[in-house]
Amino acid sequence: MAMPEWVYIKDIAQYEGQEVELRGWLYNKRSSGKLHFLQVRDGTGTLQCVVFKGDVSAETFALGQDLTQESSVVVQGTVRADTRSPIGFELGVSALHLTQQAHAYPISPKEHGVAFLLDHRHLWLRSSRQQALLRVRSEVIKACRDYFDTRGFTLLDAPIFTPAACEGTTTLFPVDYFDDTVYLTQSGQLYMEAGAMAFGKVYCCGPTFRAEKSKTRRHLTEFWMIEPEVAYCDLDGDMDLAEDFLETVVQRVLTNRQAELQTLERDITKLAQVRKPFPRISYGEAIERLQSTGVDIQWGDDFGGDDETILSEQFDRPVIVHRYPIANKAFYMKTDPQHTTVALCMDVLAPEGYGEIIGGGQREDDLPVLQGKLEAHDLSEEAFSWYLDLRRYGSVPHAGFGMGIERMVTWLCGLHHVRESIPFPRMLERVTP
Repeated sequence: MAMPEWVYIKDIAQYEGQEVELRGWLYNKRSSGKLHFLQVRDGTGTLQCVVFKGDVSAETFALGQDLTQESSVVVQGTVRADTRSPIGFELGVSALHLTQQAHAYPISPKEHGVAFLLDHRHLWLRSSRQQALLRVRSEVIKACRDYFDTRGFTLLDAPIFTPAACEGTTTLFPVDYFDDTVYLTQSGQLYMEAGAMAFGKVYCCGPTFRAEKSKTRRHLTEFWMIEPEVAYCDLDGDMDLAEDFLETVVQRVLTNRQAELQTLERDITKLAQVRKPFPRISYGEAIERLQSTGVDIQWGDDFGGDDETILSEQFDRPVIVHRYPIANKAFYMKTDPQHTTVALCMDVLAPEGYGEIIGGGQREDDLPVLQGKLEAHDLSEEAFSWYLDLRRYGSVPHAGFGMGIERMVTWLCGLHHVRESIPFPRMLERVTP
């Protein structure tokens, strides 16, 4: 007799009336006399598998009774329609095989504290909520890459080890590199600038690191960024690109991950409003808006998380804030020739109080000016000699931005804290598991 075909739960509708095999784990169960209702998950979904005492051997029925949460099992049976099922089907079990009987599982259906769940993050990933979150994350990354791949961008991988700072020397993680010291990358941007001079349009997607001693709900010490860079692009072009990119990614997630967003109880009507054009306001106007709400802030001050929240809550879609004070920006930002106190830069603030999700702008393309900025920021010209070469050999106006994957996922999923938006979060006081 032929063995049943091994199938995945996500495809179960294709096999109605057929004998199939599932390979997975016991998510939950309940028993009622001659019936065991086994909730079996296989990574693609969860399906109720009904063990009826009259349909199986005494040993199989006893096994169903003894199964513990998260035991790994192979289940065989017939797929049948069930209108009460969330996915419209269930499995009438004919055979049940134990792969491993799980020990007492630490994450029970009762409420657990966040610290406990993070200590058991390697197991917490199995919950339906965490799987929904991380499927949205997967969709975001794929949507980002598809966006650039279909628009003529070339993917370049930036190095993780870097010899110098990009975003400020106070937030670097030093690494012993044989007889030298190098640093974990803060951004792939400088390398993407080199790529843009070679390929015209490039992007990278990878981990970045910031040694910020911050415990806010928006910060991780290790996070992922997608960073495009475009030659012959100015600030207006950069804002246009960010706007189109963000709208495309959000609408893609809404289309492809409705089930996951429903699991997360996300109000998608707010996300449906993410359509261009986005409002654009200058830093100066943003300061005036904050002052009008009673915030004690002056021109030249940095925005804190609360300030970004107040600003973003004034709009029903992302808002682009541009031309921040040059004194607050990194050495590579180009000064606005019309207003030399501000930089040709921009941030995109997500609505609903989620704050900055994109930061970027036009890069300084003039060699003497860039040399002066390095000196003003007390950065070694020798360490950036290769970067200065980009201004010596065919310099052009160019611009780009970086989008944090975790902040994007946090907003899309309506999370309170960024820590659930990455499989294994790294924070000021957490580097395990």
